[in-house]
Amino acid sequence: MSSDKPLAGWRVLVPRGGPWGNGVAGDLRSRGASPVVAPMINFASTPDAPALERALADLEAGVFDWISVTSATTVDVLASHRAVVPESTRIAAVGETTAAALAAAGYRVDFVPAADNSARGLLAEWTEVTGADSPMRILALRSEIAATTLTDGLRALGHTVDSVIAYRTVGVPVDEAIRDDVRAGRVSAVIVTSGSVAQQVQLQLGPIPESTVVACIGPRTAADARATGLRVDLIAPERSAASLIKALVAVAQERAE
Repeated sequence: MSSDKPLAGWRVLVPRGGPWGNGVAGDLRSRGASPVVAPMINFASTPDAPALERALADLEAGVFDWISVTSATTVDVLASHRAVVPESTRIAAVGETTAAALAAAGYRVDFVPAADNSARGLLAEWTEVTGADSPMRILALRSEIAATTLTDGLRALGHTVDSVIAYRTVGVPVDEAIRDDVRAGRVSAVIVTSGSVAQQVQLQLGPIPESTVVACIGPRTAADARATGLRVDLIAPERSAASLIKALVAVAQERAE
């Protein structure tokens, strides 16, 4: 292992595609790893597509003061609809992964919670960060199964919230060759970026060999992963892809000693 390529010889499964997944794959390659990009989740149309279309039209028209984005998949939905966020509307991202996905898709990010990358964390810092001293109108896009923690909390603060279901999460079957490689221990690490991804990893690839590092992007994802029965070996100190890759590098260096 060379100091500039600490992940040389490591095959790392990246279970998300799109700009975020491709960006992570590029960062892994720069450290010597061989990333395997295999999207394991995708989004399907919401049962109430007209409501989403109306909300995105209102968004482009500048109706909302803020839009809250609580997952990278929501970013995929925005990008697929070519949603326009005007300068007058600010964007709140639930965490670093979502913020990175927004940036990769060409959207700016105005607010990411500093202490806790979760809906509760976003809510806890909302008033201080936004400086909201009067009711605002907020668009909250969410998945079909997501809890309404943020919407309920913002309404309790006196804001008008349009809570709109943006998508349903569906699993994407991975190639049989990838399944065989994981089960045979030929994949060094699997990155887990959300509870939905964890569910698919466990369902399609589990049980993961002990030699393969199961690396989660944050404590919330780790908790969700464990709830599915997935073993968790590594949790990024900070909730970002960069922190996760840095943690993988540390493991690789320890194993090389």
